[in-house]
Parts: sequence; C-alpha cells; structure tokens
Amino acid sequence: MSMIKVTVIDREGETHELDAPTDMGMNMMELCKSAELPVEGTCGGMAMCASCHMYVKSDHALPEKSDDEEDMLDEAFHVTDESRLGCQIHLADDLDGLTVALAPVG
Repeated sequence: MSMIKVTVIDREGETHELDAPTDMGMNMMELCKSAELPVEGTCGGMAMCASCHMYVKSDHALPEKSDDEEDMLDEAFHVTDESRLGCQIHLADDLDGLTVALAPVG
C-alpha cells in the first residue's frame, strides 16, 4: 500500500495529520470522512454539492477545476482562490504533504 501524509485543519483550527492511501482511488472528502472529520459529502463525491468545500493551503499543483466543480463553488459560501471541493482532489503520490483547511459551513 502506498501512503502519503496529509494535514487537515478543522473548523476549530485543530490540525490533523492523516495517513492517506494513494492506491485505493480515494479523494480528500472520503479521507476526511474516514477520519471522522466534519465533512458531509452529501452528493457522494459527484461535485453536485459543496459540503466538502475546503481550502488548499500548500503549494501543490492540482488538476484544473472541472466545469461542475466551478459551478458548485460559484454557489458555495466563503469561496476564495484556494477553494476546492474535497471530492475532486484525488489522493496521489505527488500530493504528499498536502495541507487543507475545512471551509466554514453556511
């Protein structure tokens, strides 16, 4: 199993260092849910809601946002240039050291 380290800052400012498998096809939303962090993932990872909205705090190169992701972020609250949907960040070896912060709800 290939593992990377990912840091998630929750809505209270607490830092969570997570081991993330890169060989299971998981995304950041699923990783956060498996660590019992407060990420809803209401649509099941289809980029049809913004309940997994997070901010990318590290300088990792991520794939461009899809049209669906852009559309959902256009409807979300507290959107910044760092905003991404966690369901659209697929865990990969080149994301070792990724740091994200969970966006506020509502």
